[in-house]
Amino acid sequence: MSWARFVCAATASVSAASASYTATAFAETPRAPTEDSQIMVLPEQVDLEKDTRSLTAVEVPLAAPESPPPPPYSKSLVVDASLGSLVFLSQFGKLSPPAVWVRAQVGVELLRWLMVLGEGELGFSDTSGSQPQPRTRAFPLFGFGGGARFTIRITPRVGAYVQGTLGAMKVDIRSQSLEILGFGKAESLGLYVGGRGGVEWYQRDRHFALGLSVGLRDATGFKKSNGASDLPLAVDGGASVRYAF
Repeated sequence: MSWARFVCAATASVSAASASYTATAFAETPRAPTEDSQIMVLPEQVDLEKDTRSLTAVEVPLAAPESPPPPPYSKSLVVDASLGSLVFLSQFGKLSPPAVWVRAQVGVELLRWLMVLGEGELGFSDTSGSQPQPRTRAFPLFGFGGGARFTIRITPRVGAYVQGTLGAMKVDIRSQSLEILGFGKAESLGLYVGGRGGVEWYQRDRHFALGLSVGLRDATGFKKSNGASDLPLAVDGGASVRYAF
């Protein structure tokens, strides 16, 4: 074998070995993913439960339960105001039509069911029942007194009560204007004894309550001084607003 042929044979062997190594290296090296390979997803690779798990895993915050309103105040200072009408059932009622009537009351609840109180009232009427115009005289009447109230809480928001009061009341009019009509005692303070019953609806704002009440009293100063016997009864009733401090 000549040197030229030996060199050619050796060169051919080296080229063949290099080509074989290069082909093996390319076969073992992974190809970089292309755009098409990133988009394509095989059916067996789809997780059908993924969306379900994500929905069930999300915790929806629940609204905090609304706390119940605080109970109404008890054993506190209470102010009560009423607006209504005062009607005399006696002979004085024939003289005076029903009066527009307002009452204010201040009390202290010593116990949940017991309150001591003081009250004042003001009414407006006239003598049109027995005196025609222009002789009719308009007049205010006022009174004040004190007593005790007993309350029963029917529910946490509704209460019923009864109370007894003792006080005095009179008509504010020019002297002897009623005396000639037989009711001269009504021009001076006269004793009254009465009772009252009512219901209260305690509001969500624990300071406030709305109420209705009716009262009956014996107004001794409004008894007719002459003629037939007379029982000087008076009835009042109205709506009220209560505020507890």
